[in-house]
This record gives sequence, structure tokens and C-alpha cells, in this order.
Amino acid sequence: MSEKENNHSRRSAMKLGVGVASLVAAGVGTQANAAEIKTPFAVEQVYIPIAGSTQEFPVRRIYCIGRNYAAHAREMGSDPTREPPFFFQKPTDAIQFVAPNKLVDHPYPSLTKNYHYEVELVAALNKGGKNIPVEKALEHVFGYALGLDMTRRDLQRFMGDQKKPWEIGKSFDHSAPIGPIFPVAKVGHFKGGAITLSVNGVVKQNADLNQMIWSVAEQISKLSEANELFPGDIIYSGTPENVGPVVKGDVVRCTIAGLPDLSIKIV
Repeated sequence: MSEKENNHSRRSAMKLGVGVASLVAAGVGTQANAAEIKTPFAVEQVYIPIAGSTQEFPVRRIYCIGRNYAAHAREMGSDPTREPPFFFQKPTDAIQFVAPNKLVDHPYPSLTKNYHYEVELVAALNKGGKNIPVEKALEHVFGYALGLDMTRRDLQRFMGDQKKPWEIGKSFDHSAPIGPIFPVAKVGHFKGGAITLSVNGVVKQNADLNQMIWSVAEQISKLSEANELFPGDIIYSGTPENVGPVVKGDVVRCTIAGLPDLSIKIV
């Protein structure tokens, strides 16, 4: 068996195991019949490499918080005061892993003529819960990564103007580039520090993580009021002001103090 086939088999088995465990926990299935479950095709689990480890982080859900920096809220036509935060989701297969010190090709998506970058800190959870207190929230964070929330802005705005869901502008293939996850034990918690993005060497976004309207702890707490969180959930924590378009050939470089850079080339 080739390495590729072996990896595919391993991931498929892990995915099936998670599904069976969930059914058993819910009382729908039993251990007696779990081994007999068969599927017509395999669905792979999505993983993100963990820095300094041979282990990988299994992604369950991707949550994103909208308009979490005051200046960005204003540029998007929103009131930056501390109104309740709102969240949206991306599918797990939106993940595009970008290794440190590599320039990775990123495909320009279909249907859009106004493709935007949004650099963000990402928190990865290894504990779940419902109605998590703010003071306990960071105990649920396994680690952090540098990510991009890529956006088909014209489609997002068009759907928003019609009062329709704008997932088509946010939740598409490769829309969540991300670097490796660094465990809290190695990097601590990110309550401040520079966050920047440049296009072809020109700085476009330049802010500090302490300018977030809702901190990572508050995001976890608020999100857990609406949805029970689980290990494997990741949260994109919002982008600073000066989001803007990219075209084919552009090189986007993202930085957060304390994490390695993330670089993609739009192709």
C-alpha cells in the first residue's frame, strides 16, 4: 500500500470511528453493532499540523466572528460599540494548510470579481462545553494559529443587500488558509501583539490584537451560549481594518507577533 493510500485509509478509519462513537454516546447505536456499520464511500477528516509534534489537530467546526475590530466594523458600515458578537461558519474542507517559510499557491475562486483578504488569529479548542464562563474560557484553548478568512466580497454584499444568507461569500473551497497550530504551552495566550498583512510587500492591515472588541475568552464564552462547543472546534477571531482585493499574481504575507509568517500567492 502506498503512503497516500495508507494516509487515506487511516483518516477514513478515524472519521468512521468518530461517527460511531457519537452515535453510541447519543444512545442511537451500540458497541455490539458499531463494528458492523458500513458506508458507501469514505469521507476524510480534516487535520491541521501541530507545531513541534508528529500529531495533527482534527477539525470539527470552523467558527468565525464578524467585525471584531472597531475600525473594521466602521469600514463595513457597522456600529463598533459592543453590540452582541455574531458568528458564521465555514466548512472544514475550506482549510488550506500553509506551512511556515513556504509560498503556497492559492486559487482565485469562481464567481467573484472582488476577492478580499482578512488576516486573523485562530484559537483551537481541545475542550468543549455549554455556557462557558469568561474566566474559564481560555482553559479550553489548545493552541493558536495564524489564518486568513478569504472572502468573495461582491457575493457577500449582494446577498446581504437582499437580506439573504451570505455563506456563498465566505464558505467556499480554500477560503480558510491557516498555518500550524502552536500549543499554549509553547506560545501562551495572545492577548496583544502586532497583526499585519501585506500585498506584494505593501502593508495593508496593521493593528494590535488588543484592539479586538471581544477577546478570545469572551468569544468562546459568547459562542458557547448559542452552541455547545467541542474539542476540534476552531475560532477565527476577526480581522483589523483595511481589508481589500487581490488579483492573480499577488503575494499575500501575514504576520502575528509570536507566530511564523503565512504567505500565499493568488493563482
